[in-house]
Amino acid sequence: MLEAALEATKAATKSGSSSYILIIYVIVFGGLYFFYLRPRSKRQKAARQVSKKVDVGERAQTIGGFVGTVVSQTDEFITLRSASGVELEFVPSAIARRFDPVVVPEATDDEHPEGDKQ
Repeated sequence: MLEAALEATKAATKSGSSSYILIIYVIVFGGLYFFYLRPRSKRQKAARQVSKKVDVGERAQTIGGFVGTVVSQTDEFITLRSASGVELEFVPSAIARRFDPVVVPEATDDEHPEGDKQ
């Protein structure tokens, strides 16, 4: 009789600890979802929206690095023209962003006076 009570106690302890492990797994996967998967999907959705915001006449950059001017745009294709006049068609998801080059101002003589030379 004593042995049966010990066996029942061990079985109850094992099932109790397995429920705690299950709760820990649910918490870990819930945290993974909220801190990793959900923000990643939001960033991907925002990137898709940016590709749809490129209008005809603007410069765009593809995910491969090609930069061109948007010539035409449909639901299936965006046509980009390079500086040499070549027109290429891309699917809208291949457009990474609107291309706005950064202009660096040229140095003036005021910044480097010649009187400092030794």
